Amino acid sequence: MIAVRRLGRDSSIIAWRNLLNLRRTPGSVIAALVQPVMFVLLLAYVFGGSLGGADYRTFLMGGIFAQAVTFNAAFTALGLANDMDKGIVDRFRSLPMPPMAVLLGRTLSDLTMSAVTLAVTSLCGLLVGWRIAASPGDALLAYLLILLFAFAMSWVGAAIGLMARSVEVAQSAGLIWLFPVTFVSSAFVSTHTMPGPLRTVAEWNPVSATATAVRQLFGNPPPGGIPAGDAWPVVHALPYALVCACLITGAFMLLALRRFRRITLG
Repeated sequence: MIAVRRLGRDSSIIAWRNLLNLRRTPGSVIAALVQPVMFVLLLAYVFGGSLGGADYRTFLMGGIFAQAVTFNAAFTALGLANDMDKGIVDRFRSLPMPPMAVLLGRTLSDLTMSAVTLAVTSLCGLLVGWRIAASPGDALLAYLLILLFAFAMSWVGAAIGLMARSVEVAQSAGLIWLFPVTFVSSAFVSTHTMPGPLRTVAEWNPVSATATAVRQLFGNPPPGGIPAGDAWPVVHALPYALVCACLITGAFMLLALRRFRRITLG
């Protein structure tokens, strides 16, 4: 218990330091907030008219939430790579703190940023006509699921940031995988129009499961022109999304910690 309390204390200190450091990089905060708003407006009004109009805008928000927190993984990768490049991690090594505190502090601070992103995205969704048609308990569960998925994605970003050799590489590697992961899914369209193998990948994509589970919890069914689907991950979207988030968190947490120890030990 002493070790757990120490880890919690040191991680919270690192997380607070990362949040205070955002004042020096307001551009990254603006980018994190503007990006999901831009996707909401583009997809709702450029493509939404041909995909279902107002019903599609309601359907769209579940995918936007999943995409927004997935894209925030790039900020985790960039922030961690930047700390390593500037020698901040070397300074942390000289302090009596567990190595896990550095990584956990980074992911917790980025989780806070994801919560702010969700709040801004929700307000934008309300402006374009999105509404929650479920109970407050289901809505709260939906937001908690999104934050759990955001925490999982931040560990993916942490692993990428540690494997990158420079800030520039982290910036490229942190973005290159995001577009296929988020767009080869049911976040924005039905998987029924995709070719067979691609459709299977999209149906089992954790982004699809998270978006589908969030829609179900918010009470946002797909429009008439978008089939709901009958694949196992679609029918059991909530438990599958929870399992995926936990597995991704565990796997990439171990990978990031192993990589961090290898770097710090030389």
